[in-house]
Amino acid sequence: MNHLPEPARVVQLPDGRNVYVTPDQLPATYAGPQVVHQHIHQAAPDKTVQRIALGSGVGAGAVAAGVYFGPLLVAALTSIAASFAFLAFLALVLGWGVHTVVKSVGSPEGAAAVKNVRKARRKRG
Repeated sequence: MNHLPEPARVVQLPDGRNVYVTPDQLPATYAGPQVVHQHIHQAAPDKTVQRIALGSGVGAGAVAAGVYFGPLLVAALTSIAASFAFLAFLALVLGWGVHTVVKSVGSPEGAAAVKNVRKARRKRG
């Protein structure tokens, strides 16, 4: 005696699709294609962009380029911003170093010159 269920069979529906079904899953009458209500916000962001773009009539090549070059552009801009941030930090450190060295090496003549310049500017302004 065989206690196993009947294996699923491949059935071709009237619209041409092939599906795996067991006999108890077959509908009595097939009404046509089912309408699938899918929320696009549940997909990954790049898939959402693809669906919106394709739905608006943009070609698949443009969608593929956007999906490929979008993250690439973000990565390039992030890399540039990181480089600028490092250069700004380097300039800050070098400026602080020069300031500290000049301040510690400065002589009394330099301090007197600074005072004279300040006096001269006050008289003019």
